[in-house]
Amino acid sequence: MAVELAELIEQLRAELTVAMRAGEGADLRFEIGPVELELSVAVDKEAKPGAKIKFWVVELGADVKTASHATQRMTLILDPRRAGDEDRRPLISGSEEVGER
Repeated sequence: MAVELAELIEQLRAELTVAMRAGEGADLRFEIGPVELELSVAVDKEAKPGAKIKFWVVELGADVKTASHATQRMTLILDPRRAGDEDRRPLISGSEEVGER
């Protein structure tokens, strides 16, 4: 299964926002440090004028080729900040899940 890189980052942003809001007012919160994502991506560009390049995140462990496109490993390091407060990292918290470390 493949998903667009922008969609994956948007979903990550949404999940971190939920965790941040859940932790507001909690006694114990965690500062978010850099978020590191290691991804296998396929790059696709249509051969028509004005076509944009798209990055598709593919399942790890997939074959080296996806359709006719070679995949590459990419590491993104994101450093989340709240809008208007770039000097502080957001704080998150949440309920402990069974088996969580």
